[in-house]
Amino acid sequence: MSIQNDVQAVIGGILEGKVLETFDRFYADDVVMSENGAEPREGKPANRVYEEAFVENVEFHGAEVGEVLIDGDRSAVEWFFDMTPKGGERGVQKQVALQIWRDGKIVRETFYHG
Repeated sequence: MSIQNDVQAVIGGILEGKVLETFDRFYADDVVMSENGAEPREGKPANRVYEEAFVENVEFHGAEVGEVLIDGDRSAVEWFFDMTPKGGERGVQKQVALQIWRDGKIVRETFYHG
């Protein structure tokens, strides 16, 4: 698969509501993830726990994708998530995910939102 196909497969998995399955398939064992400049989380196990907590604490009503940019081993995806956090109010979270790919897996992902 090319990076373009992999990026589209990740987008498709998330749009289908298969967030954790997509994470398991497309994220490297040594992945590093961070949000809005916060301390990065290192390794797939630590990031899987974070993803599980996120999925368990929101109700998703839908998602849309805006711009998708691919340049070599890097991609950027603009997301619009319609969701309700537990104990919160329904709203749309706008987010950009910047990704670095290696051998068909995401090795670095940085999210910008809020």
